[in-house]
Parts: sequence; structure tokens; C-alpha cells
Amino acid sequence: MKVNVPRKGALFFGVKLKSIDRENVESLMRSSRFDHAMEVCHKILRAQPKNVDANYYLAVCLRYSRKLAEANDVLMSLRKLAPEHGRVHQEIGHTNLAMGKLLDAFNAFRAAIQFNPSLKAALAAQIEILTKWNQKKEAQKLMPKLDRLLQMPPTLVAAMDLMSQGKLAKAEKLCRDFLSVTPHDVNAMRILAQIGIKLNILHDPEFLLESALKLDPDDEDLRVEYVEVLKKRQKLQMAHKEILILRDKEPQNTQYQSMHGISCMQLGEYDDALRHFKNILKKVPGDPGTLIFKGHVLKTCGNGDDAILSYKAATRSRMGFGEAWHSLANLKTFSFSSDEINAMEQQLHDTALTFHDRVNINFALGKAYEDINDFERSFRHYKAGNDLKKRRSNYNAEQITNEFQKQKVVFHADLVKKVGQVGYNASDPIFVVGLPRAGSTLLEQILSSHSKVDGTLELPNILSLVNELRRNRQLEGDHRYPLILEQISSEEFRKFGEEYIEDTSIHRKNAPLFIDKMPNNFRHIGLIKLMLPNAKIIDARRHPMACCFSGFKQLFAEGQEFSNDLEDIGKYYCDYVDLMDFWHLQFPKQILHVQYEDVVNNFEDQVKVILEVYIKRH
Repeated sequence: MKVNVPRKGALFFGVKLKSIDRENVESLMRSSRFDHAMEVCHKILRAQPKNVDANYYLAVCLRYSRKLAEANDVLMSLRKLAPEHGRVHQEIGHTNLAMGKLLDAFNAFRAAIQFNPSLKAALAAQIEILTKWNQKKEAQKLMPKLDRLLQMPPTLVAAMDLMSQGKLAKAEKLCRDFLSVTPHDVNAMRILAQIGIKLNILHDPEFLLESALKLDPDDEDLRVEYVEVLKKRQKLQMAHKEILILRDKEPQNTQYQSMHGISCMQLGEYDDALRHFKNILKKVPGDPGTLIFKGHVLKTCGNGDDAILSYKAATRSRMGFGEAWHSLANLKTFSFSSDEINAMEQQLHDTALTFHDRVNINFALGKAYEDINDFERSFRHYKAGNDLKKRRSNYNAEQITNEFQKQKVVFHADLVKKVGQVGYNASDPIFVVGLPRAGSTLLEQILSSHSKVDGTLELPNILSLVNELRRNRQLEGDHRYPLILEQISSEEFRKFGEEYIEDTSIHRKNAPLFIDKMPNNFRHIGLIKLMLPNAKIIDARRHPMACCFSGFKQLFAEGQEFSNDLEDIGKYYCDYVDLMDFWHLQFPKQILHVQYEDVVNNFEDQVKVILEVYIKRH
């Protein structure tokens, strides 16, 4: 019997086997001595019950020994330990396939590819199951992906595998070494772009994917990835044009129709978006994702009652669909019934519930119990959702404190004197900075109501530049950003400012001023002043208890990892205040402090101050 054993280093997440243990287990498995291999695994697990590798190998051995129920029990526990482990999902698929549970097997294989796109066996198994179901068209859609994997050089398959393990530096090196020899390989460019996106470096991925599309304009998956990176860079009009290319090529493709509808929604073309979503639901009745987006459009257009109906239909369409429950919780005019609360509580007991669904349902229950003043249960669920997110986070409060302190070291008197002497002199941007949930949206609404100000979004440009500075210089140890700012030339600071103004122009209309309300830009005010010395900055601040607890209750789509723990968020607030005090001292009268409570309690006077300082003087 041939046993497929993962290559060395393929297992990750949690506690791992020592190399000598792995070699022993793999050797026993290859010789079909599964009982002996299981003895080794059990011995390890008695000392380390959460050892992911040992549990994984034990499950594989149980499957090959035809002890399928036992294998399944091990895998269900293992999935809780390593919910994004692609090979675990693949093994769940193999086990369910052996048990004759085709639907469960298919879903597991699909999840495996989602978390680790290099798993050829999982992709081939999906095609085989679809063929058995006589869904030949769906099977044919996956064939190009499998063909690409089978034809891909082993080096690039290994890079994909490393990337899925989070070993981004090793994956990047493999790709760059490969491209140095084969500079126009589309797959290598694609993988390198994906690595950049994971590192939150967006400029390079955009260039790589754009270049790859010129080499292979018929690769639709490549174009979909290009659309996603354009959206991350807030280049919505450009993304829309690429989506139209996909839609025109395959007018009946519901994925492309959905992308078109979402794009229309993001561009504010709500009637068109709603029409697209209704058309999709005619073809795919009850599609939960489409029902969610339809609800979002209805909510934005002020049709709250129909939005509720759409979200509720999504909860019925797929059990445990956390995003639907959380979308209902986000509606200010909606309260859950006792039956709906009970339904969510029951769904949390489902061991097959995905990580994201579990997080969303916990936050929805937090809001549900808060609305009926059951604060103990409310807090318990908010904490449960945050605890889940924190377990997946690499957030380190001490590291953040150290980074903030480095800003104070770097911006000594000599560097501060440079401000005004370097950079680009545009006075267009108004940066609204601070912590999330501190009132930045209210300030943006006040400012953008003026004819001289364009409202935009939380623009990623400054954070993307910082990430490039951290990496592109190839500096090790303590010689990272912000220390690198001391080595940058006046011409480079000017270039940074010009590129920021140029890249953000797509978000503007005709007003002379525009708002960038990315809150985390407060960490980089020194850089902003060096590249855009005339930029206006508003420090949006809120009472610490209100700000921190509001952040704790908020389910952020990404980032803001400090908000997953009350101690972390309290420390982050203190570090924020300390750094902002430093910036106010270094750049006197150049940063306007606006307190949220003052705006709410004394709206007219505060608005006059803001407009006087930042608009009338302009």
C-alpha cells in the first residue's frame, strides 16, 4: 500500500514533532506498519496532547487502518487546534470520502485548498466528486487549476506550501531566486504577489499582477487576484474595469456577476448593485452570500425592513452563517427575538462551525444580550469572540510600545528641523488620526459637508509605504522603520509626498482639500510631516473607557488586533496618548486635538473651530 506522507516541514500550527520523531513515524507509515506508528504517536500525545503533528499522523494511520470513526474523532479535535491547517482539512476529506460522506468530503477538500492551494490531492478529489455528482461544468472549472499545479515547477509548489504555513520569508526567497533565472514566469509572479499582500505591501503585488496579466491575459483567476489587490489599494474604478472584462467574457458566470454587483455597491451605484443581486438570486435562489450583499445595499439605501428580511433569509439559507447574524446585530433598529438568540446559542455547539462563523455569532450574541441588559452574558460572548481572534493573532503589546518609543528617539531636534525643508508642499490632505471608535467618522462627515472638502475612505497609502520601508531596505534587528527615516534623502521624501497625492487622486472629486481617516496613521505623523509638511492633522480623541470598550465590542474585518484583549487595548490607548503628546510637542500648533465628547455636547462651537482652523484659513 502506498502511503502519501507530507514532505518534511509541511506540518505547522501548534506544537510540532521533533525531526527524529517525524522521521520515525513517516518511516513506519511508508512500510505500512501503522500500529507501530500509532504507538509512537500515542506516546508523544500522552506527554503533549495538543501536539498537532502527532494528532495528524495518528489520524492518517487510523484511516489507513480503516478505523474511520476513530480517525474522524481525532480530526474533529485537531480541527479545533489548527482550524486553518490545510492538510488537516484534506485528511478530513479523505476520511469522509472513505466513509461515503461525499458532501462532507467535498467541503473539507474545498477548505483544504482555501488554506493551502498547493494541495493537489484535495483539488483532484473535488473534481472527482463533482464528476460523480454529474456536475461536469463545475469540475471543468477546476481542471485548469489542477493542470497548473501539476505543471508547476516543484520549487514554486514548495513556495506555495511555505506561504500557507506562514513562512513568508522562505517562500519569498524561493520565488525571487526562481524569477532571477526565469523572470517572466507568471506563476512565480502570482505567488510573489500573494506573499506581498500577506505582508500588507500592496504596490509591488499590483505591479506584479498587472505584468503577469500582460503575459497571460486569458488567465481569469489571475485577473480576479488583480481585482482584489486593486480594491485593497482603494482603486475601485480600475477594479471595476477589470471586472467588466471578466463579466463580458463569461456573461453567465455568477461569480463575475456577484463581483460586478459588489463593485457597483462600492462605487455607490446602488440601483445597479441591487439589480445584479436580484438577478443572481433568480439563478441561485437562497444564495447566502448574495442575500448578505443585497441586505447591505438595502441598508445603505435606508430600506432597513427589507435589509432585515434579506439578512434573515441568509440565516435560514445556511445554518451557522455567522456573517448574517452579525449583519443583523449591526442594525441599530433591530433587536433579536428570544428564539433567534436560542438559535445562535445552539449553533455555537456545532463542532463543524467554522472559525469565522463562531467569531461572528459570538459578537452577534454579545450585542443581542447587551440590547436586553443581560450584561454578564453579553460580556461573556464579546470576550469569547475576542479570545478566538486573539489566539490567531501575533500581537505583542511590548513590541508596539517599543516601536512608539523608537519614534520619539528618531524624531530628535535635527530631524524635526528638516520638516518644511523637505517633502512635497501640497496642502490638500487632512489626516484624521486616533484610535478606532473615537469619532473620526463624525469628524469626516462634518468636514466633508463643506464644499472645499472631499470625503474619502480609510486610505491605506501611508501604512503601505511604512511596510515597504520596513522591508525594502533589507535591514535587520533594530535598524528597521522608523530608524531608517534618518537615512532617507530629501528627494525621496519629496517623492513619497508626490506619490501619495497622485495615488490618492482617484478618491477625490474637485474640492481643494480631502480627508484621509485611516486612524492608525497617528503612529506615523513624523513621516507624514517629512513627506507632506503642509498636511493638516486632526487628533480625534475619546474618553478612554468609552473608546476602549467600544473597540472591544467591535468586530473589525482586519487589523486592530490590540482590541481583542482589554489589557492590550488599555495599554495601546496609553501608548497612543503618550505618542500624541510627543507629536504635539514636536509639531506645535500643527495638530488639532478634537475631543469627541466636546463635539457631541457643544457641536456648533466645535464645528466653528474645526472649520476656522482647517478650511477658512486655506
